[in-house]
Amino acid sequence: MVQRGESLTQITIQKLKRNPLALACLFIIFLAAFVSVFAYALATDDTKNAALQQVSLKYKPIGYKQLMLKKPLPDYNSGTSFSDFFFGREQDFEEIPIVDYEITNDAIAYTPYSGDGLVAEKKLISLSTYQEEHEIEKDFIYTKTFWLGTDSFGRDFYSRLLVGTRISFFVGFIAVSISLLVGIVIGALGGYYRGKVDNVIMWLINVVWSIPTLLLVMAITLAIGKGFWQIFIAVGLTMWVEVARVVRGQFLSYREMEFVEAARALGMSDARIIFKQILPNILAPVIVISAANFAAAILIESGLSFLGIGAQPPTPSWGNIIKEHYAHIILGKQHLAILPGLLILLLVMAFNVFGNQLRDAMDIKA
Repeated sequence: MVQRGESLTQITIQKLKRNPLALACLFIIFLAAFVSVFAYALATDDTKNAALQQVSLKYKPIGYKQLMLKKPLPDYNSGTSFSDFFFGREQDFEEIPIVDYEITNDAIAYTPYSGDGLVAEKKLISLSTYQEEHEIEKDFIYTKTFWLGTDSFGRDFYSRLLVGTRISFFVGFIAVSISLLVGIVIGALGGYYRGKVDNVIMWLINVVWSIPTLLLVMAITLAIGKGFWQIFIAVGLTMWVEVARVVRGQFLSYREMEFVEAARALGMSDARIIFKQILPNILAPVIVISAANFAAAILIESGLSFLGIGAQPPTPSWGNIIKEHYAHIILGKQHLAILPGLLILLLVMAFNVFGNQLRDAMDIKA
């Protein structure tokens, strides 16, 4: 029972707390957000885009372990900066899979791993430059675990999936932000002023609405270029229509209410009435639409990356990871294509189900 003095927000939170399905979906969403921010801290390959390639290690199974030798490059820096923690470190070393090694004075003699059943010749490298600052056996030789195996280029598949979460999640966040900014402004102007302004805005909405979303995103992407930020902007500029339609409809009904008439009588400006008086009362349906748009943006980005006009390699995205490995479904390496597909399914379903639960929780009549 609703207690007197409780706000709609408090009632909504209470309903969501009693809904295990909504809580489970919210947990998945927050987990994806956490992984997106701290992807490189959680990844075993913390280089930029998790793109360390070892051709001799391609198609290794889940949980594979390999002895590694880190060979520093001339600009090697053993420390980790603040930007490296969030954006990955530049590759200033070469990672060499080895079979065995022997340390002699300031040099390491090692046998490279060339593949199962192959034997390579021993090689020798000198690490005298780093001997004073590092313990060679501790800092440059280690066993690396590939928790989800490796892909067709010998890259750590677990790290690629983690870093790919950032693209898929952030594209939804930025696209929804752009769609809210554009959609609320356009919808509010059309619904509040009506007349010719509304006619022009509705004509624009109908034109954009009639164009298939994927084709419109592809057109915008080709116009502004392929890339990380371009795809965010392109998706955002195609998702404002639904927000504008809902906001316009809400403004058409609210502008005739008594509190708006009272605000006009008090001499308030149109901008203040729109953004201070009416807009706070229509946020509930806008929030629900945003959750659905978030899921749609993830699907659109994945589709574009699969088609090759989204995030460009070596930047990992769940869509282009599927593109690189979908043929492996019949070649005994199904997890390379199925896992990113399942992650897309899980995250999109979480947003859609949470949006539905949020809509029910915010239903005033209920």
